[in-house]
Amino acid sequence: MRTAFPMSLLLALVSVPAAAQEHGPAASGDLLSLNGGLMFWTLIVFLLLLVVLSKYAFKPITAAVAEREAMLQRALDEAKRDRDEAAKSLAEQRQAIENARAEAQRYIAEGRAAGEKMRADMMALTRQEQQETMDRARREIGAERDRAIADLRKEAVDLAIRGASKVIEKDLDEPTNRRLVENFLGSLSTGGKTRN
Repeated sequence: MRTAFPMSLLLALVSVPAAAQEHGPAASGDLLSLNGGLMFWTLIVFLLLLVVLSKYAFKPITAAVAEREAMLQRALDEAKRDRDEAAKSLAEQRQAIENARAEAQRYIAEGRAAGEKMRADMMALTRQEQQETMDRARREIGAERDRAIADLRKEAVDLAIRGASKVIEKDLDEPTNRRLVENFLGSLSTGGKTRN
């Protein structure tokens, strides 16, 4: 209702110059001739229209434009904030990826080092077992050699005693013969310098 009255008034004022034009000298059809009454009423209608529009239309339009501008500014600020957050999140993600790569490289290096250490330990253990096996084999060979030498000595003593008893045709007592032959063989192993 409030806007209906100014609009009605505006329509009435606009129609006044049109009606004046119909009855004045310009009614003859000459568009370029000056008509003072028409100009006066056109100016009055323009000023009244300007007042009415400034009072009822310009304020809401200006308010709507300001509100729209504020809304656009808020949208721009929000978009900038979102863009900054996205850039920050992207930087964090890149940093996390770099950290993950560095950690993976570290795990790979640790795995290689552990593998090399395990390999070196296994090689050392294998060498140690090999050395122990060789030492045990040497001891066994030495023990077998000593047993074989002892058996050969015993056999040589027995053969020497049998041979000596055949030579002298006399059987000496066993412990004395054995001691004599062992002393003789012992002197041979020390260089053969002792003679009985």
